[in-house]
Amino acid sequence: MWVAALLVFALTLGGCALDQSHMGRTGAISTATPLPTVVARTSATAQTAVPPRAAAPTAMPTPTPGASLPAGTVQEGHFRSVALDSDVHYVVYLPHNYATSGLRYPVIYLLHGKSGRMSDWLYVKSDLDRLIAEGKIPPMIAVLPDAPYSKGASYYVDSAYAGSETVPAGQKVETAFTRDAIAHIDATYRTIPTREGRAVGGYSMGGWGAMRYALAHPDLYRASIVLSPAVYIPLPPAESGMRALGAFGKGSTLFDEATYQSQNYLELLPRVVRPSKLPLAMFIAAGDDEHHYGRPEDVEHDMDLESHHLYSRLVRTENVSAELRIMQGTHCWEVWQPAFVEGIQYISKFLKAPAP
Repeated sequence: MWVAALLVFALTLGGCALDQSHMGRTGAISTATPLPTVVARTSATAQTAVPPRAAAPTAMPTPTPGASLPAGTVQEGHFRSVALDSDVHYVVYLPHNYATSGLRYPVIYLLHGKSGRMSDWLYVKSDLDRLIAEGKIPPMIAVLPDAPYSKGASYYVDSAYAGSETVPAGQKVETAFTRDAIAHIDATYRTIPTREGRAVGGYSMGGWGAMRYALAHPDLYRASIVLSPAVYIPLPPAESGMRALGAFGKGSTLFDEATYQSQNYLELLPRVVRPSKLPLAMFIAAGDDEHHYGRPEDVEHDMDLESHHLYSRLVRTENVSAELRIMQGTHCWEVWQPAFVEGIQYISKFLKAPAP
């Protein structure tokens, strides 16, 4: 199964054709990254006690120039979600020496784009290896969940859409990923099981999910990486994929405007983030040549502009730290890979370091 999945993954990345819902055209991948091999599988059966952790950070060695970098391992796992009444599959990245260190690690959940798959984020596996080996980020765990719900267009929310002959009913994806997934990962791996040890990231549809989870659940996440996010205000363009498959539907209505607006950042900042008074950090990035909608009234919906709107609201929120980068490129890994590399270094400053 995994050989076939990774072959499809490699072919998809080669054409840079992920998450078509927001793309105007594709761009070339600037860096070829070897794909890692999945070496093991885990299931929901493992339960790990949470011992006390020390406050002191762990020093990271500097690699010898020219030496091969120590590599983290990649495993496949799954758990039973009560919210979905089905199994959720994921890939997990474990840093070098995880098996022998005895340390607890910060964890980042990485959400893929529309019609993507859990293996998509393996594109940055070698970047994680390098950044950890060079001491630019602390060793950490990365969880890459699969999200095939609503025909791959769930936008990671709890949908109230009832379904039709052609569009499936919505599911409680947000509850599954913010409650069931975290409970399983914290019980199965040696995580730092508090908000100070947890972050979320995503690109495109996953960028919406990362934005939403960080702002709607500040008690769960300390930081987020939001890449090419579909964070349209006040509403998505008429041709946007956000309207098409019921993620923001209600009853028999495929797209409900009030439902969408209630879940976006203009509502979450005053209703949830400011009252919580919990510190948050968000790194936002988009390409300067992403999809441009054709209608004149949609000119403000270019992703670089929408990303700037989000950033401008965040930096005016007292308990939020934010960074914005507009990068050269399209809706593609030529933007997401370098943005992730910078973003993970930024948010790592806000996460607790590995400790016993």
